[in-house]
Amino acid sequence: MARELLIFRHGKGAKSAGADDLARSITDKGKRGAQRMGVWLWQKNIRPDFVISSPAERAHVSAEKLWKAMGGDASKIVTDKRVYNAKVKSLLRVLADCPKDKQRVLLVGHNPGLSELLLYLVGGNVPTPDDGKLLPTATLARLVMPDDWNKLTLDSAQLKSLTRPADLPKKFPFPAPEGKEMRDRPAYYYQQSAVIPYRVQHNQLQVLLVGSSKRHHWVVPKGIKEPGLSAQQSAAREAFEEAGVKGAVSQAMIGEYEYGKWGATCEVKVYAMRVEQILPESEWEEAHRERKWLTVAEAADLIREPAYRPMIQALAEFIDLEG
Repeated sequence: MARELLIFRHGKGAKSAGADDLARSITDKGKRGAQRMGVWLWQKNIRPDFVISSPAERAHVSAEKLWKAMGGDASKIVTDKRVYNAKVKSLLRVLADCPKDKQRVLLVGHNPGLSELLLYLVGGNVPTPDDGKLLPTATLARLVMPDDWNKLTLDSAQLKSLTRPADLPKKFPFPAPEGKEMRDRPAYYYQQSAVIPYRVQHNQLQVLLVGSSKRHHWVVPKGIKEPGLSAQQSAAREAFEEAGVKGAVSQAMIGEYEYGKWGATCEVKVYAMRVEQILPESEWEEAHRERKWLTVAEAADLIREPAYRPMIQALAEFIDLEG
């Protein structure tokens, strides 16, 4: 198999609100474009075995969205500061440093560097699009490459395809990648994990609730099951991010429930977590939420989602059974 290079320009970024271009965020449109490209790659069985991204937020988030949409573990993405604001010579050095045993590399970065790299590698042999834009945001170029990337010269590669997100379906197949049902978000969004954090204080079982993101009501940590992670690992990550706590997640579920979102039904697996460490607010990523330790009865009464109430009420018995 010949080596391949996938050149992907990041999804559409938000307008700059300050001087820090590295921190400029990606828009929802940009996220969806990256996700559509990831699903398309999955369906075509064009799977990278090495992903390298600019450290700029809009680029790195694009890489994560694309990679997770095709079932990949985003923690495997390599960040290289040389890709940001890079000229062709710098990008060629980045490619030369890619592991030689990787057959298909995905490079996520910015214009004009990526367009210049593409034109250099194919010797300018690229059909001019009607709008004159070679690599609009969230566009992917697929190149067949020579085996040795230490000496990449002008016209050393062949352009196999140039794909824009506007040419792909706006919705996502469920189940992925070939499901017949089309949904508003990638398939993995609809499998979620939640955790009920607890501790024993003065011989009393206590439950930790956190404020919702808009602080209108009280919730437990919950989020999308991340590709590459187990349901329990995803639950632990949510507890760390949303509640600022670490601990031991139960092997068994304490319960599960469904709710409607993104035009379909999300399935939530719920676990208990014995809290072993509480981060100070200065280290807690989402300290704006507020957190509160409560008795079982208080937590069951205060939590907004009614599906959690019987789980919280059964927490003591569940802990005994778990040992």
